[in-house]
Amino acid sequence: MSWRSLALWMLGFPEAALTDANRALKDADELGHAATLMNAQGLTSSTHVLCGNYATANGPFDQLVTLADEKGSLFWKAIGMMGQGWILALTGRASDGVEKLTAALNTWRSTGATLCVPTWLSGLARAYAKLGQFDDAWRCIGEAMTTVETTNERWFEAYTHHIAGEIALMSPEPDAAKAEAYFERALAVARKQQAKSWELRAAMGLARLKRDQGKRDEAHDLLAPVYGWFTEGFDTLDLKEAKTLLDELAP
Repeated sequence: MSWRSLALWMLGFPEAALTDANRALKDADELGHAATLMNAQGLTSSTHVLCGNYATANGPFDQLVTLADEKGSLFWKAIGMMGQGWILALTGRASDGVEKLTAALNTWRSTGATLCVPTWLSGLARAYAKLGQFDDAWRCIGEAMTTVETTNERWFEAYTHHIAGEIALMSPEPDAAKAEAYFERALAVARKQQAKSWELRAAMGLARLKRDQGKRDEAHDLLAPVYGWFTEGFDTLDLKEAKTLLDELAP
């Protein structure tokens, strides 16, 4: 089922993840069972977002919100709304993303659910940072980290620390030491989980920081072996960005 697609992406197989996600959505659509279809819509869209396919991800999230409305499911409607907000925040519409994510989180919490809260809070934190609202950004990322520890839901733990590193660099007075500590933490978590896609993102964040500090060789030597591990998915956004960065850092 489509939960597997998220695991495949995290383990470093984005192409296999997309294949699995698309198959899950097709099978669920043919089955015609509403709960199965909503599950597949939400998780398939999430896989596409992680691979950088934002336009493709929009459709199933929109369909999920519509179907959840028809079935009276606040749980699935909130997931669809959070997905919509996630995409808005990632595609230059931070203000709309904050509005949608905030409304979705309120709906989600009204159901008593805690699943995925660190993920959505991290996305909300980044959107606040894009708007220059850093008190709100740090509040959300702090709550995300606390929620990881209290619920022990660690799928997106590395992502949470990575976003914290980005916020530290986006602040009016960028704190490189703080950012480096967060990127290092994200890298350590990803390696412990053998989550190669999270490791790649953390390595890119740290490599960019080192590049900006004039440590180009160190940046290259950090990123090259992580990128070199991958055997597929080279058309996905993260791997394209990693290749561009490596070419820039090449001796």
